[in-house]
Amino acid sequence: MAHGVFIHRSDSIYDDSPAERYQFPSQYLGRAQACVGNWIIYYEPRKVVETRGYFAVAKVQQIIPDLGTPGMYIALIENGSYLDFANPVAFSGPEGVVELGVLNEEGKISGRAQSAVRPLSVSDFNRIIALGLDEGLPLLPRLGEVSIESVVREDRMPFQFEQERDRVGYFSSRIIRDRVFRRIVLRAYNERCAVTGLKLINGGGRAEVEAAHIRPVEANGPDIVSNGIALSGTAHWMFDRGLISLSDDLEILVSRQVNDPDSVYGVINKSGRALLPHHASQRPHPHFLAWHREHCFKH
Repeated sequence: MAHGVFIHRSDSIYDDSPAERYQFPSQYLGRAQACVGNWIIYYEPRKVVETRGYFAVAKVQQIIPDLGTPGMYIALIENGSYLDFANPVAFSGPEGVVELGVLNEEGKISGRAQSAVRPLSVSDFNRIIALGLDEGLPLLPRLGEVSIESVVREDRMPFQFEQERDRVGYFSSRIIRDRVFRRIVLRAYNERCAVTGLKLINGGGRAEVEAAHIRPVEANGPDIVSNGIALSGTAHWMFDRGLISLSDDLEILVSRQVNDPDSVYGVINKSGRALLPHHASQRPHPHFLAWHREHCFKH
């Protein structure tokens, strides 16, 4: 098993859904198969406008042929493994490229950097994960939840495989994943409720808005920003109980079972549609919205 980098862009011509599957041509089959059972990092090319760089981590469950497209294969992503980075990582930083494996013997960027699927060393994986997830005290666990020392004090870890194990344990933690998810969703919505339009900050400088999963984690909903929406406490409560939902074009739907519809319509922003993140890739995906309407919304 090996780590890998999978190149993905939101306007991809391939049938990709990063939290669920990754489509690729047969020329990359061997490299993708080497990643089965291990973690990969998603990367958006530099030529993409406002690229996210290295933007997420996920675990490859298996590789299957794409029966609908000859010569193509699909990497199935393990349920619950996908996680957007709290801090997308640029291809090049102040000290140069972060993925040293793309450099040739002369220290220059080689053609490997263009490969849609490529192997990733343990050291490069750990470096990118550290930059993408570890930065900032709000993501660190409270005392007693997870050992902070085992996560961030690499100088005390003499063996590389121990560092990798601790990294994986870190971003596999539900506590950490919830904090990362909150950060990326609130940042995407500028800490503003998508339903009411309100942006409330308490006396401590913390946003009162919450990060809601559209398809819940308990129902195999992934920790991807397009499965999230920023909601105030009341809107979150109504959304989770199926009293409100969203159409594919983001119209706010109100259940006929609401006992005080005038009050509900009164808190919805004047447009009647959910307020959206700036980036299209961060907006609620129709796949998740359809699930919420089918399984949660009380028509």
